[in-house]
Amino acid sequence: MTKPAYVAVDWGTSSFRLWLIGEDGDVLAERRSGEGMTTAAQTSFAKVLQAHLDAVSAPDTLPVIVCGMAGARQGWVEAGYIDAPTSLAAILTGAVSVPGQSRDVRILPGLAQRSQTVPDVMRGEETQLLGAIAADTRGEQLVCMPGTHSKWVRVLDGQVTGFSTFMTGELFDVITKHSILSHAVAGATDVPADTKAFEAALKAAFGTPALVTNLLFTARSGQLLNGLTAAGALALISGTLIGAEIAGALASAGRNAAITLVASGRLQALYEDAFRTLSLNYKTIDADAAVRRGLSAAAEAIWFKKESKN
Repeated sequence: MTKPAYVAVDWGTSSFRLWLIGEDGDVLAERRSGEGMTTAAQTSFAKVLQAHLDAVSAPDTLPVIVCGMAGARQGWVEAGYIDAPTSLAAILTGAVSVPGQSRDVRILPGLAQRSQTVPDVMRGEETQLLGAIAADTRGEQLVCMPGTHSKWVRVLDGQVTGFSTFMTGELFDVITKHSILSHAVAGATDVPADTKAFEAALKAAFGTPALVTNLLFTARSGQLLNGLTAAGALALISGTLIGAEIAGALASAGRNAAITLVASGRLQALYEDAFRTLSLNYKTIDADAAVRRGLSAAAEAIWFKKESKN
């Protein structure tokens, strides 16, 4: 049986994912929970991690590589940021050690764009980026990582040249739960999704992103005047926000840029539909697979290449 080599952890704001990785790179065990940074900061990061390590019978000497919000200022140990523009390889060398641990625990840094006009940060997505784009990849890449705060990253010949954050997921949640449009979508989750309404709204917002707040209001006016269903209103809001996001992302990269979508589940299906509808060239990489590959690249750079030189 393959011996364990290290533990990989993706520690988000509200989620925790751990993989026990073998010497051959295979996943030997996996753990998932809702013990993200918010919970662990109130209890104990060390205790949360140890409980999951015990659950997978990880040896006491096994090193742990961590990405995500555990490295935030409010997290376990602040890992700081690597400034963009930067090489992908620079992320691998910026890991911070967690003091006071019996085992070697390292947390990867985030990325920062220190611009006066468009400052931006990411934490956790940089590791997905590592797993999605090889450090020696040539040419121009545009990487889309959808979520609560969607990230679009521009990569040229292994160099991160810039990135943009779009609050699409958070805005969708706020608008559908806490705005006047919440009345328009009541009961929408109990019926099948309205794909046609999503695609029509997507095209409208992509073509005229300056009208996004006007287009959003048609979820209510369309229901009052034209018989728009609750499912249609929900799809309209989603399509409008995603259409505006894609238009904004491509404004700095060009419509002909090849897109790498890093996603899984519902978001993968939603963004693939969006890209097909807009006739955009893309390929998809599973988000879980990408973050594991990124963490593996970091573990290799930190521990195993070092050992091979001795």
